[in-house]
Amino acid sequence: MARVVLTDIEGTTSAIDFVHRVLFPYARERLPDFVRTHAADVDVRAALDAVRAETGDANDEAAIATLLHWIDIDRKATPLKTLQGLIWQTGYAGRDFSAHVYVDAYYQLRAWHAAGVPLYVYSSGSIAAQKLFFGYSVFGNLLPWFRGHFDTTSGGKREADSYRRIAAAIGVAASDILFLSDVEAELDAAKEASMGTVQLCRPDTNPESHGRHDCVSSFRDIVP
Repeated sequence: MARVVLTDIEGTTSAIDFVHRVLFPYARERLPDFVRTHAADVDVRAALDAVRAETGDANDEAAIATLLHWIDIDRKATPLKTLQGLIWQTGYAGRDFSAHVYVDAYYQLRAWHAAGVPLYVYSSGSIAAQKLFFGYSVFGNLLPWFRGHFDTTSGGKREADSYRRIAAAIGVAASDILFLSDVEAELDAAKEASMGTVQLCRPDTNPESHGRHDCVSSFRDIVP
């Protein structure tokens, strides 16, 4: 029996389609003007400098081109995720959209929270973006249900050491944590770190599965 639930977002609590159909295009369209307008802001400057340090881009305009390319290839780069989160903040606050959450995920997360099960999020999206996602969901503000958030600053989601770091940060043994995701490679890494695992095999995502993890189509079928 796990003491803690750690959940992914895309394809797990929420539809992948929302991210790719709504969030990514919204950020891509606005990123160049947003970066140019806010280039002196601390977080934006740090993200741009990180891109330039990695790629050798000569100036901010070249870094913007790199960021747009990373969006197109869906690269999980921390500076890109930071900038996307800042742009999405304006969209959520302006009610341009609300984050999708599956009905079964909503009810089960609510039940776990009510029962005192500690809930945490680990997503490739930045922590700021995660908080916006659950703060502006179709069911309202779900943020109070979660005790903490983790992103790629803890390491890649397909690396076992990332899950060891998260367990240490939460302050429990990895074996006391149940990780939920639709991506088998992420679950493999969590299992290598001694976490319990459940794969969300939803009909609308049709994830790859080879039977290495319990596979369920709904949060209702998960027992932490």
